[in-house]
Amino acid sequence: MTGIRNVSTPPPTHLLHAVLDATAEAVLLCDGQGAVLHANAAAHRLLPGLLTIREITDDPDSFDRELHGRPLRGRRQPVDDAHDVWTVHDCTDEATRVAAIAEERERTAFLVEASRRLSASLHRGRCVRTTVELAAAHLADAAVVVLPPSRHRVEWVRAVTGSRFESGVMKERDAESVPGLAEALAGFPPVPSRWLDQTQVPASLLPPGFGEIGALLVTPLPGNGVPAGALILARRAPGVFSESEELQARIFAARAGGAISAAVLYQEQVETTAILQADLLPPELPHIDGLELAGAYRPAKEASRIGGDFYDAYPRTASLAPSGTDAETMIVLGDVVGKGPKAAVLAGKVRQTLRALRLLEGRPEPLLRVLNQALIDPRDRTRFVTMVLASMVRDGDGWRVSAASGGHPPPLVLRARGGIEAVPARGTLIGVTGPIRVETATVRLAPGDLLLLYSDGLFEARGGVGGREAYGEDRLADSLASCRDMPAAAVVERLEQLVSDWINGAGHDDIAMLAVRVPPRVPENGFHPVNLRRVR
Repeated sequence: MTGIRNVSTPPPTHLLHAVLDATAEAVLLCDGQGAVLHANAAAHRLLPGLLTIREITDDPDSFDRELHGRPLRGRRQPVDDAHDVWTVHDCTDEATRVAAIAEERERTAFLVEASRRLSASLHRGRCVRTTVELAAAHLADAAVVVLPPSRHRVEWVRAVTGSRFESGVMKERDAESVPGLAEALAGFPPVPSRWLDQTQVPASLLPPGFGEIGALLVTPLPGNGVPAGALILARRAPGVFSESEELQARIFAARAGGAISAAVLYQEQVETTAILQADLLPPELPHIDGLELAGAYRPAKEASRIGGDFYDAYPRTASLAPSGTDAETMIVLGDVVGKGPKAAVLAGKVRQTLRALRLLEGRPEPLLRVLNQALIDPRDRTRFVTMVLASMVRDGDGWRVSAASGGHPPPLVLRARGGIEAVPARGTLIGVTGPIRVETATVRLAPGDLLLLYSDGLFEARGGVGGREAYGEDRLADSLASCRDMPAAAVVERLEQLVSDWINGAGHDDIAMLAVRVPPRVPENGFHPVNLRRVR
């Protein structure tokens, strides 16, 4: 067993003093009244000229206080009845470390909060306002975000601690007069605050009454390949930016720039999508003299607003009709296999192809054959279309309809006198293989009659009591029969509501309808029997 040996002869006094002087803590030997009898070298450095412990504490056992700008911690240890030893520790390093940790925690908390708020929106304006609000509250007395130049002008948004947002526009050459701003907008690394001449900042850039600028910091807002702008921070005199504060400002600017850049990119994508989507949405049906047209579309993925079902109507003027034939109106309703954007793109392709082909050919059967050849893709046999294409020509007080089908459910006719008839148009799928089989059926619509084109999503919609029963073709026919004497728009609206009630919020396939009605004759007295019945 080893340990410290007990030495019977005490060491010389000078050795004891040397040991005490080698100790980092201050050591004081005091009498019972607190008078200092001996102090080591650390005590002389830390407590110069101290004569009694009572000068720095009234507590008989310990103290924690600041003296000469240093945090001190003292503890008493009795030696005998007449003497005490006080050890005094300089806590400056500990306090510095604690303060640094607290400061780092505060910075981290700020950056976490900043990231949370900046990522909460994909709107550029909100991201910019959040940036200046956070910067003015945590980093400076005033904050200004300057956006990239556009047409020799730059937009800016500013905030002052405790005030509201302000925005404006300045000329690009005026922005170049701000120290470091041109470089920041170009994406160059920021320079230290002490290198910038704050007296060169235009008064118009800072809020009125801001006062003398003590320090200026300009840092880029890094974006997606190009800067999203620049952040200007100003502190009132005599405020300055420390190196750690400048670093924090740059880290914040990087996060803010990323958020603003993401918002700009998102906005550009939304605008591009809206432009592309416009051609994929159901069109506004044209006004055709002598006909009522109404359509409805409910995509399977309602959030995207687009899908594989489509309808359209193409008025045909007399100047485009072949010699010796009447001007025709063409209507179409189709269903592309699949759902969502891919199906919508093919549906848009079909619509645009038909829009071009109908200028050259007005008969449904040849049109379907040409369209079939145009859509066949040897690389992808899984994309195909079903559709009904019908031409309509005036026939006295009614209209003659010639309908051709490409594997689509047959159109239904609601007669003004009551009763439902299916138009026997048949054919094979469009876009799978060539040559296709097409059978054209002709039907006459008298005044008050209505023709309904629809997709299979209408009668295949599942719901009811158990949620699994299909709406069915018979129920569809009965529902249509109940719409007698209704205008085309009311028929479409009623059928849509009935199916919506049937599925009761459940999932469904794309649903499309196109109703074409010949307005009923108006009696000579100007009153319509339908109106008379409704009045009663």
